[in-house]
Amino acid sequence: MAIKPKDNESFYREVDEELRRDRARTLWERYGKFAIAGVVLFLAALAGGIYWNNQRQVRAGQQGEKLLSALEEVSTGNKNAATAKLDELTKSDKPGYRATALLTKADLAIEANNLDGAAALFRQVSEDESLDETFRNLALVRRTHVEFDKLQPQAVIDRLKPLAVAGNPWFGSAGEMVAISYLKLNKPADAARIFAALAKDKQVPDSIRSRAVQMAGSLGVDAVDETAGASQEGK
Repeated sequence: MAIKPKDNESFYREVDEELRRDRARTLWERYGKFAIAGVVLFLAALAGGIYWNNQRQVRAGQQGEKLLSALEEVSTGNKNAATAKLDELTKSDKPGYRATALLTKADLAIEANNLDGAAALFRQVSEDESLDETFRNLALVRRTHVEFDKLQPQAVIDRLKPLAVAGNPWFGSAGEMVAISYLKLNKPADAARIFAALAKDKQVPDSIRSRAVQMAGSLGVDAVDETAGASQEGK
C-alpha cells in the first residue's frame, strides 16, 4: 500500500526523533561520566572556595582577638604574655595585624631601653611595601626619632624631607627633626622657614607649634602673631 504524503511526513518525523534519541543516548554513553565528573569537580571547587573564604574570615577573627588580648596584656603590665602573642602576629597574613604587632613590639623595646631593637622593628615596617603607606610612614618617623642622635643631619633630612611638608600628616614630627638637622648643618634660614611653617599649621600638635614659635623667634622670624591669630580663630 502506498503511503500518503501526510503519513510520510509523520513517519519521517518519528524516524528523525528516534535518531535524535539514539544520538543523545550514544553521547551520554560516551561522555555522560565526564559530564558528571565535571559537575562534581565544579561543585567541589565551589564548596572549597566557600570553605576557604569562611576559614579566612575565622582566622582573621581569631587574629583580631589575639591582638586585642595582647594589647590588654600590655596595658596590665604582663609584657611576657603580650610578647608571645605579638610574636605570632608578626607572621600574620593580615598586613594590618602584622604591622600593629611589630609597632607594639617596637614600643615595648623602647620601654626596655632597647633602642637598637626598636629601630630594627620600625625599619622592618617602614621597608615592607606590602603594608599601607600610613604604617610605613609612621614607622619611618618613629625609627628616625629613635636613631636621631646617631644619624648624620643630612641623613635625617634625606629620610624625612618628603614628609616635612605643610599639610602632610607627619609634618609636625618630621618637620621638627628636619629643622633641627638644618641647624646642625648651620643652615638657619632653612630651619627658620620650617619652624615658621610649623607654627602656622593648625594640624600640628600644640606642643610642637609652641616650640616652633620659640625656635622661629630665636632665628629672627616672628611667628607669635600668626599662632595667636590661629588660636583666636579656634575659640
